Amino acid sequence: MEITAFSHAQRYVGQVFERDGDLDHPLIQWWLSLCGFGLDAHDEIPWCSAFVNGIAWDLRLPRSKSAAARSWLTIGRAVPLDRARAAYDVVVLERGSGIQPGADVIEAPGHAGFYAGSEQGGQRVLVLAGNHATGVSVAPFPATRVLGVRRLWEGS
Repeated sequence: MEITAFSHAQRYVGQVFERDGDLDHPLIQWWLSLCGFGLDAHDEIPWCSAFVNGIAWDLRLPRSKSAAARSWLTIGRAVPLDRARAAYDVVVLERGSGIQPGADVIEAPGHAGFYAGSEQGGQRVLVLAGNHATGVSVAPFPATRVLGVRRLWEGS
């Protein structure tokens, strides 16, 4: 049985959530530490990219080492959305009102997770990610928000 980034990430769906108040989830803190935060980082920090970094670290795949979702646009190989596969493909989505003039493109608002399929004839993309409603889950997004799809492993 082959363990893919997607199959490994699925283990955390419905299992890992931010904790209320002063409590923090230690796994989310560890994922954030892979992006340069201390182990005392709060789990309310946006952690979608940290989750992808954690899965990639576990499987010895290329990592962005950044908490910025758009940092994944520089990792792996670009793949057209219509060729994305739920194995090792990371989807980067636009979030917010876009990039402010003079802003660093990588630091602009975004969201990152693993490609989990599409629906409505490709109009929506399914993304398995951390930081969906404070936890790890699969959620749909308009395909028009996809900034890029990156393949982390050439064997897929």
